Amino acid sequence: MINFKQMKKQNSRPNILVVNDDGITAPGIKNLIDVMTELGNVVVVAPDGPQSGMGHAITIGKPLRFDAVDLYPGVEMYKCSGTPVDCVKLAVNKIFKGKKPDLCVSGINHGLNNSINVIYSGTMSAAVEGAIENIPSIGFSLDDFSQQADFSHCKKYIKVIAEQVLAHGLPAATLLNVNFPKGDGLKGIKICRQANAKWAEEFDERKDPYERPYYWLTGVFQNYDKGEDTDVWALEHGFVSVVPVQFDLTAHHAIPVLNTWDFDAVDAKPETKAAGRTPAPDGLSLG
Repeated sequence: MINFKQMKKQNSRPNILVVNDDGITAPGIKNLIDVMTELGNVVVVAPDGPQSGMGHAITIGKPLRFDAVDLYPGVEMYKCSGTPVDCVKLAVNKIFKGKKPDLCVSGINHGLNNSINVIYSGTMSAAVEGAIENIPSIGFSLDDFSQQADFSHCKKYIKVIAEQVLAHGLPAATLLNVNFPKGDGLKGIKICRQANAKWAEEFDERKDPYERPYYWLTGVFQNYDKGEDTDVWALEHGFVSVVPVQFDLTAHHAIPVLNTWDFDAVDAKPETKAAGRTPAPDGLSLG
């Protein structure tokens, strides 16, 4: 295992943790590794299989395992039996041993994580966990589910965004959610807000060979937000969307509203019973 303290003395290049949710052999993570090795010393910790849609799940009640693998020459890599968030936790605690990396990047995900998708995304949850650990963190996603997806048009944008984060850091408790449209001809980077959109979900009922029903989740993505400052708008118009995300889920604007509600009844004192008389369990009076 690499001695990161010694590495920092010998080499001023930043230490970068690379994670994902599609699994350690996914093409997306290979492309992210390619960019990050240009910027710093890379350590990869990724699930041993696909973990899409895991959100911020962590493994409880069963052992976690992670093992060194040799997939790409010169890159320190580990596969983990747990979730994307587990990967970050293990990396910080067992590989970096508390000497936190300078940057955590997650992806490149096969499929967008714009709008409400950020809630469900294992890719973004890994980046959120990095931010919780006070590591500048970024999640990257591409609008292409294919295993033959072309990530080449993303790389120069990934590099410049990562360089800016390394140079300037990020505001406290904040990370970046970066999404790429499919195909060449990108118009540039647009700083956005998360669109008000959601999945209109359905469950397709099917039958197994024993005629027992099972259900397959399907749905249509519906955008209710017509603003031109959203991630959905940016992606539809050929821009790379960059949304600053926070993990403080407090609805601060709702606090004044809740403070107008009447909670006094909770503290109301019960009516005083007649002096010297205590109700008996059977309803009789004891005097």
